[in-house]
Amino acid sequence: MDEQRREFIRKTGLGVLAGLGAVSGLFPESSMESAVASTSSGDSASGKTRWGMVIDTRKCRGECTRCIDACHEVHNVPKFDNAKDEIKWIWKSPFENVFPGESKQFVSEETREKSYLALCNHCDNPPCVRACPTQATFKRRWDGIVAMDYHRCIGCRFCMAACPYGARSFNWRDPRPAIKKMDPSYPTRERGVVEKCNFCSERLARNMQPACVEACPEGALTFGDLNDEQSEIRVLLDRNHTLQRKSELGTRPSVFYII
Repeated sequence: MDEQRREFIRKTGLGVLAGLGAVSGLFPESSMESAVASTSSGDSASGKTRWGMVIDTRKCRGECTRCIDACHEVHNVPKFDNAKDEIKWIWKSPFENVFPGESKQFVSEETREKSYLALCNHCDNPPCVRACPTQATFKRRWDGIVAMDYHRCIGCRFCMAACPYGARSFNWRDPRPAIKKMDPSYPTRERGVVEKCNFCSERLARNMQPACVEACPEGALTFGDLNDEQSEIRVLLDRNHTLQRKSELGTRPSVFYII
């Protein structure tokens, strides 16, 4: 087992200390939070882990949807025929939609026509958390994941209005009849609540990589601790020029793109 893998397992294993219920993002921060935070070890001044992702778009095949399919299957994301009811945790969009602030002048045809992955950015400064009146959306102090407690969500959709990335979906209908293959290991949602990508926090608690990362046949997705200077994700960031979605807003996204 290489050092990168060993370090990943060590850090994800710490989340188990908080209990699978709290770590999964289904419940707000628990009393165990301080114990987890005190034992996490990033290289930042706070000493905490900050999970992040690098998407190498050079490796991502536009027609491939294995990462999307894997994510939606393990999290019981429903598939509605009506686009208005669409629920999405991870999806693909054109360059101009994913990076609206980037210059379109003299952009290559390949870049312009390619589809790019989009998901919740798990911002270091998340506006959705500030907008939520019930703390149904919260940022986990021990690892920076922006999580949700579906039971606290009252369906006001303030978080959706606050999110500048369109990363949240609202259940206008009961999602359960539209789930083709139910995975009993992850809870289903109800009508009237918001949902989104959770960085596979329930898998991290079991020392597993996010489903999308594991499913990608090209290795286009890299997940790791942004606060660890020795991690694979930091090596990628050091060696490549990357973009963040709407970085000018000051949300400090934890998802980076190599174009």
